[in-house]
Parts: sequence; structure tokens; C-alpha cells
Amino acid sequence: MNDDKGEGVAIANLIGTDGCSIVGWVYRWSAGAHAVMWDVQGPQPVSEIQPDLTAEQKQEIGLDDLKRIGSGKGG
Repeated sequence: MNDDKGEGVAIANLIGTDGCSIVGWVYRWSAGAHAVMWDVQGPQPVSEIQPDLTAEQKQEIGLDDLKRIGSGKGG
């Protein structure tokens, strides 16, 4: 993807509960919005983001909800 053409740029990896698998990515769009893109297996619980994001960015992507995927403790 190319930020120069109004597309998203990956800014962080979403790390799975095993602590090492990348299960998705956080993208920043040229309009300033952030979004999550999952790998081919679809949504999975997230344990952390690398590199870390600001509190505002974490709130925008719903990090607390991403950590609860599949737990039955939805928001």
C-alpha cells in the first residue's frame, strides 16, 4: 500500500497470545484514521502491539476488544 496515493501504511504488528506470532497489522490512512487488518486466519486474540502505539491510537483501534476476541467477554 502506498500512503502517497491515499492508501494505508502499516505502522505496527498485532502480536498473538503466544507472544511471537503476528496475527495482524495496524494501518494508518492518509486521512489520519487507523484500522486493523488481520492475517488470512481472521481475527484472533492480541496480546500486544509492536511497536507500541499512543493511548489514543489504541483506543481508536479498540485494543481492549482485540485482546478479548474469542474469550466470550465482548464489549
